[in-house]
Amino acid sequence: MKIAPSILAADMADLGGALKVCEAGGADAVHFDVMDGHFVPNLSFGIPVLEALAARTRLPIDVHLMVERPERLLGEYLRAGAAWVSVHWEAASHLDRVLSQIREAGARAGVALNPATPVEMLGDCIHNLDFVLLMSVNPGFSGQSFLPRALEKARTLRRILDERRLDVEIEMDGGIGAGNIREVARAGVDVSVAGSAVFGTDDPVATLRELQRAQEIT
Repeated sequence: MKIAPSILAADMADLGGALKVCEAGGADAVHFDVMDGHFVPNLSFGIPVLEALAARTRLPIDVHLMVERPERLLGEYLRAGAAWVSVHWEAASHLDRVLSQIREAGARAGVALNPATPVEMLGDCIHNLDFVLLMSVNPGFSGQSFLPRALEKARTLRRILDERRLDVEIEMDGGIGAGNIREVARAGVDVSVAGSAVFGTDDPVATLRELQRAQEIT
């Protein structure tokens, strides 16, 4: 399973250092949360921050757009260096068009689902996806507790993908750490986002390596 540390939980005064942690710890991607203060209550990173970080890392940047009408900002985030982009099913009025725009720009296209949104709502767009981001907390705040029902949701989505023989990865975001990452992997998740579980420790590099070992299925 891949691990994508969320720099939303890092020291905001040292995001360059957070990138170094991700690289030294063997992360597979860097998770970059964008919040607009409307779709979710908080504000977070803008386009100039993404552009600066993308120029300083070899890792793909996984941009999670927690914004209303993501099509307004999508082109700018793609040009700034987003390698993976997920938009919320709950926020995109013209989802198929948005996914096509992401793919045409050469990025990986994903749809994020809030905890209360069933995976069946993906409908026909599931065939146009590279990944699905399942929220295991309610979006908008770092440091929340994991919602266990997300595991069954991941298992349901994995069954759907396997039955349709679709090459679509499952990503999960929220409350994932050493205590549950193996269970998350066993539920069929391909990419785990970890924020506070990495950057909230005294040695984030060592913690990231521990998470990688902990998720191994024996």
